[in-house]
Amino acid sequence: MPQHFSRRELLAGAAVAIGCGALTSPLRADSTSTPRKQLLLLFMSGGKSQFETWDPKIGTKTGGPFRAISTSIPGVQIGELLPHCAKIMHRLTVVRSVNSGIADHFQGHYALQSGRIATGYPVLGSAVAKLLERPDDVLPGYVSIRRDGAKAYTDVGDAGFLGAKYEGVRIVNNQPPANLIQPTAVSPALAEAIDRIRRSSDERFRIGREESPIHGYGTTFHQAKALMQRREIFDLSKESPQDHERYGKHEFGQHCLLARRLLQSGMSCVKVTHFDWDAHQDNFYWHQIRCAEFDRTLVTLLDDLSERGMLEHTLVVIVGEMGRTPQINNLGGRDHWGRCWSMAMAGCGVKPGVVFGSTNDTGTEVKDNPVKLGDLFHTYLRALGIDSRMKYQINGQTNPVADPAAKPIDALLA
Repeated sequence: MPQHFSRRELLAGAAVAIGCGALTSPLRADSTSTPRKQLLLLFMSGGKSQFETWDPKIGTKTGGPFRAISTSIPGVQIGELLPHCAKIMHRLTVVRSVNSGIADHFQGHYALQSGRIATGYPVLGSAVAKLLERPDDVLPGYVSIRRDGAKAYTDVGDAGFLGAKYEGVRIVNNQPPANLIQPTAVSPALAEAIDRIRRSSDERFRIGREESPIHGYGTTFHQAKALMQRREIFDLSKESPQDHERYGKHEFGQHCLLARRLLQSGMSCVKVTHFDWDAHQDNFYWHQIRCAEFDRTLVTLLDDLSERGMLEHTLVVIVGEMGRTPQINNLGGRDHWGRCWSMAMAGCGVKPGVVFGSTNDTGTEVKDNPVKLGDLFHTYLRALGIDSRMKYQINGQTNPVADPAAKPIDALLA
């Protein structure tokens, strides 16, 4: 087959799927008459400070220089750097008592996205792509949008034992995957001849061999072809100048605008990474910049999803790999902290206007309702209508979909 048709190039790294296996119980809705459940993961890479966002501790030695402001939930305050979020707090679900115990970027990125400490399990995007897929799906189920840069450890990019079919297709700097346009030198007749040879080769390979690899190849080939036919879904120039302005011309705003576009196209899971929260120095300066981007864009995105009738079947998760230390170091920064920090959700399957858990007066310990990372993973799946107690069945072996030692947080579920 000519190099033009390399599936590795067509899907920009989404390689052949190897035996994805089955599930011990139906976990996904196959009916196309109901709206598809979808996940939007907004990952705050580096670890944003809970003190400057969801859990301010004003007037204490750990509180920092910013004020707390009132929100649309009576008696609940958040940091003044999130004025737009404060106005829609009644639409959000905030957890203030995450206790992951992890203060390492690489381990945190994997653990917070897989719900596990042990390696080899699929991350959330890959799991959702598998569990929410439908028989007639042709587009990839999981897309990860980020900028190009050295600190790309957010791309754990691991479908684990589910196989490469469920790896995230990476969109870097809002550029579509490579090779979505067929070379002009390849005529339709030549393309058909190549495809005919491919199908014939597949049939010969199947004789006396395990079918899973060739089936995975075929699936990935058809996904690549579907992306070529629908490459306009990556074209942000089709969005209005007003939308570009509303979302913000910064990279996070434009990435979220593309995420909305991809969700509208029917993809099960889209992840957007917002970088540079790792403020070991000048924490308060950096959080002013990052929060200004995040605050306005998040509310714009939620408004748009709601107005389009998408929020009722889309779960929006806002999380990073850790929080920041209560102590302010001698560079005016906050360091890594996994003992007690905050995250948020909105949309499908979760109760709006809930602030769950709390920390003590200085934010050094969880005061009530501690939440483990495995609990969050169970909760995400349940909010999407997936029974998180079920198991994958891969090559004759079973594996729990979520950590059996953890459980969903019922107080957060609608």
